[in-house]
Amino acid sequence: MHPGWPARLAWGPVELRPLERSDAREWSRLRTANEAWLTPWEPSGTVPWADRHTPAVYRSMRRAMSARARAGTTLPFAVRHDGRLVGQVTVDNIVRGALRSGHLGYWVDSAVAGRGVASLAVALVCDHAFGPAGLHRLQADIRPENGPSRRLVERLGFRQEALFRDYLDIDGAWRDHLGYALLAGDVPGGVLARWRAGVPS
Repeated sequence: MHPGWPARLAWGPVELRPLERSDAREWSRLRTANEAWLTPWEPSGTVPWADRHTPAVYRSMRRAMSARARAGTTLPFAVRHDGRLVGQVTVDNIVRGALRSGHLGYWVDSAVAGRGVASLAVALVCDHAFGPAGLHRLQADIRPENGPSRRLVERLGFRQEALFRDYLDIDGAWRDHLGYALLAGDVPGGVLARWRAGVPS
């Protein structure tokens, strides 16, 4: 067992939990329906989108991620809103030792975009990463064109630290990314508290 895993996190209508076998069909349907919404930000593929998002692909992906979670190198969460699967938040490439760092990634269904679901889910995972999981630093790499994602991390306290040129093969080409980072001490009261303070009354 590794610090902070497995875990279930929740606040209001949003729940985060480990990926489950029973999520396969719902995940496949959701990813297939959101092809146009997600493609600009996803790694390039050599096979059609639908073939990359079948229930069988999900099951294979889940097995691999579960093994890595048991090894302590990833924290993979399914995001549910009002009992329905709506996305994922993952802290990946976790390094312990002197660094104690991980890379943050997330996606949500277009149907819940702009409603605070992604921000809340990321805030919950950040607090968990800095608390029970024992990490010191989280990094989020975001395409400059992805304004909503940049605003999300900036609202939660992430700071832009770098520009990585031709950093990742995304949507058919090498794309620049901005490197954002959040340290455990940057938000003393917690990331969820910061998110709640920004919620309109």
